[in-house]
Parts: sequence; structure tokens; C-alpha cells
Amino acid sequence: MKAMVLNQLCSLEENHTPLALADLPDPVPIDNEILIKVSACGVCHTELDEIEGRTPPPCLHVVLGHQVVGRVEKVAGKSVFKIGDRVGVAWIHSACGACKFCLEGNENLCHLFKATGRDVNGGYAEYMTVAADFAYRIPEVFSDAEAAPLLCAGAIGYRSLRLTGLRDGQNLGLTGFGASAHLVLKMAQYQYPRTKIFVFARSEKERMFAQELGAAWAGVTEEESPEKLDAIIDTTPVWKPILEALKNLEAGGRLVINAIRKEEADKASLLQLDYPGHLWLEKEIKSVANVSRRDVREFLELAAKIPIKPEVQEFRLEEANAALLELKARKIRGAKVLRIE
Repeated sequence: MKAMVLNQLCSLEENHTPLALADLPDPVPIDNEILIKVSACGVCHTELDEIEGRTPPPCLHVVLGHQVVGRVEKVAGKSVFKIGDRVGVAWIHSACGACKFCLEGNENLCHLFKATGRDVNGGYAEYMTVAADFAYRIPEVFSDAEAAPLLCAGAIGYRSLRLTGLRDGQNLGLTGFGASAHLVLKMAQYQYPRTKIFVFARSEKERMFAQELGAAWAGVTEEESPEKLDAIIDTTPVWKPILEALKNLEAGGRLVINAIRKEEADKASLLQLDYPGHLWLEKEIKSVANVSRRDVREFLELAAKIPIKPEVQEFRLEEANAALLELKARKIRGAKVLRIE
């Protein structure tokens, strides 16, 4: 099969072709796995973190990609899927199934958690395998390309919103307004119709977009929101928005940090917490780690009801490096998706 393989960790500013097209043996499904003929795979910022060493794979020569849509080609053992079924694969590729986290339905916290396209080969290829229990049916309302981005930004946004504990009518803040946050806004509008949403973003274009989508207010990171916020979701890779968000948080409110990383350790000194100003009155800070299978299943069902259909820009598999470079340069015209023929 054809696949785009990561052969070295590097800066995309110095090396514009970190991935190389390779011919690999077709994977063989075993032990209740399914073989998927990949039709589309989303391109995610997490791939930039993998390539540039911030979230490196445990070994090189891995096939990236964790927003995978395709058709079942083969089935090994027992499976709820049959040949020809359309399925998706998300960031969570597997977990042990026996630890306390897995038994609680929080397999995203499992110490043996494996990520698609980092710990095992992912969807920048013509074929991939996954345990049938970690694949998801794709609702008919979505095309392959539309469904792919939902498996990451949408699912992790859904988990973030769930972890806020928000109730209808409470105020929600969104710090940063990228792929995940704009999907959260749409989810929140549908699930909590009486809730007002306040957006903080550096870019005037993003602030205008937020208001076009129905945000009650949009301002820059340092601004004070016109009302205190019961919950805030932060999706930025930097520390400063944390402090600014805590200032705007209502007593007893919760800040949920949806970020796979923050600035380097030497920048952490910028996080100078003032207890009475930032944390007093039972404010909480909670991080988001990965996604569970429940998150992916429930979000796909919700996205089909709303419906949420992302705008997509398609690339051929061989153009994966070009898509990654555009993402690095913030040339974003909808979600970037590799079309695998």
C-alpha cells in the first residue's frame, strides 16, 4: 500500500518535506480487528506537534493521521461490522480495557492508551487496522471528507464541553477560536439554547466569525467580559489566556483547558497566579486528556442531529506535506483533508 511516512523529527520551517511516500505491506487484521480501506483522513495540528517533537511518536517510520474514514475491507474474529460498512477511527486507537479508568469508561486516561497515527500507524495511507471496538459508524448525513475532521476537533470539543458541567442558561466563555472552539459554540447553542457565549480571540477575523455564528460578545484575550462566566474552555497553546480567563470566571466556576501542550517550561513563569484574584471563591481548573469512545460516539450522533458540517479543503495523499505546511502557516480555508484513492 501507499503511505506517507515520518522518517525524522524536524522543524517544518527548515524541512518542508518531513513525510515521504513509501510502499508498505498491507496490514493484516488480527484478534477482532478490522482492515479499513481509507478514503479520507483529516490533517490536524497534532501532526505538527508530532513532526516537530513536541508530542513525538515512540519510534520513527510511523504513518500519521487520526481522523480516518473508510470502508471495512476485512474482518478478523467477532465484529459488529461487516465488509463494506463505512467507519471512522479517532485519536484513541486502543486501551487496556481492564484498569480502573477503562472500567469507568474513561479509557482516555488509561496508562496503556495508544494514539492513532502516533503509537500505531494511522490514516495517511491506503489501509489501516484497528480493533472493531475502537471504530465508529459514520452517519449518512456526512460525506467522507466532512466526517474526518469531526473525529478530532469535534470529539475533543464535545468532551471539553461535557467536562464544564454547564447548565442551560449559564454563561460560557471560549478562549481561542479555532477548529474545536467554533464547533463547541455550535454544540452549546443546540444543547443549551438559553446560554450566552462569550469569545476571546487575538484575531479580529476570528472575533467577527464568532459573532456571525451567534456569540453574545467577542473581545481580545485581555478584555474583561461584560458578564462573569460560569465555565470557560481554553484551546490556546500559551499561558497568558489562563490568567485572563480566571479573572472572568464566576465564583464556583470551572476553567477547562483543552490543549495537548502549552508553552515550553521556561515560559511557565508567565503563569503567576494570584490566589485571591484568580482562584479564590472555589474556582476550578481542569485539563482535558485525549478522548474516550463515548465522546466520539455521542458527538457523531449530535453532529448529525444539528447538523454540523465542516467546510473542507481536499488534498491528495501525496500532497500531505503541502497540507501540513499550510496548516503551519495558518493558511486555513476550512479543515484540511487528505483524499486517499
